[in-house]
Amino acid sequence: MSHAETFPAALIAGWARSAVAPHGGALGALQAHDIAAPVIQTLLKRAGIAPEKVDAVVVGNALGAGGNPARLVALAAGLPDQCSAFSIDTQCCSGLDAVSMAVGLIASGQASVVIAGGVEAWSRSPIRQHRPLREGEAAVPYERPAFAPDPARDPDMLASAARYAATHGWTRTEQDAYAVLSHERALAHQALLADEIVSVAGLAHDSYPRRISDALAARMPTVATHEDAERAEADPLDCSLSALSISAKADGAGFVLLASPEACQALGLKPKAAWIASASVGCPPETPLLAAEVAACAVLSRAGLASADALAVIELHDAFAVQGLSFCQTLSIDPRRVNRGGGGLARGHPIGASAAIALVRVLAELALETPSAFGLTAVAGAGGLGAAAIVQRL
Repeated sequence: MSHAETFPAALIAGWARSAVAPHGGALGALQAHDIAAPVIQTLLKRAGIAPEKVDAVVVGNALGAGGNPARLVALAAGLPDQCSAFSIDTQCCSGLDAVSMAVGLIASGQASVVIAGGVEAWSRSPIRQHRPLREGEAAVPYERPAFAPDPARDPDMLASAARYAATHGWTRTEQDAYAVLSHERALAHQALLADEIVSVAGLAHDSYPRRISDALAARMPTVATHEDAERAEADPLDCSLSALSISAKADGAGFVLLASPEACQALGLKPKAAWIASASVGCPPETPLLAAEVAACAVLSRAGLASADALAVIELHDAFAVQGLSFCQTLSIDPRRVNRGGGGLARGHPIGASAAIALVRVLAELALETPSAFGLTAVAGAGGLGAAAIVQRL
């Protein structure tokens, strides 16, 4: 018997997201709670539930640099003072891990109605510095924190992806073709995507997707290479990463409304999907992009599904094109089945929100499928973390 045939702990009564805008773009003047609040308010209005019925908010956020962004989000959205608020930072996995933890709150009886997801205001992220060790020394600025205590196990993520591409023979041509397809799909699905997007600061569509000709793709600058002398001598392939094949810095938010079956009945909510299973995993931090496929395999097993063939909808937040290519190869998936409305390469990467937005995309696509259809969301995060979830249309 699969998990789909058991009584779900949490039902999904609605979903919504903001558009995703590149760093410094249309959402660039907004703080995280400014982006999240209108999304949550619209989500509640669409579901027909009063704000005071929400017991908790769980928010993924990676760049807030301390504090409790979830509390600011809850108050800015007009949720009651007694609403609890939890902030989650598992970097790129944050938005999906937040939803998984919200399901845990419901399953354990600590809450009946929870809003969960993620938000990132990368444009407004704090400037980071390490405090000096001695008086009179200058603070040391840094762009990102360490994700492993041993520097040898904590490579730059671009360098790690470039090394993986070179080691496994994924060429720049293959990577760029995967990215171009993502942009083409995002443009082709704009009308469908509009139904899930809440206008924030006047932006009601993802602003990064664009038409990319072969000539433009060829002119894209190289952002990372990995020189493998042994391989280069035997097979001189260009496996470099171009600017086209990595997901751009971005701002955005995505949330779902979760409720127990009893709360749905008491409040008159009409659930549209059920949370079937989730997995949060770790893998070697040297190659973090592989964690998404590890998490996907784990959640398929937990859901009692034999393979990805059982899935109607698959959404991978692909921070790198080579990640998407590897994911499809490992799970024996035709790349045309993944991210059919465009993925992270076309939208951009609002780190703490990216996985939650991918979940919203799955739910929106799943609503077009037949009842009982399954959808998968997967993501990899810095430090070798991965998260994945399976939901089912009701």
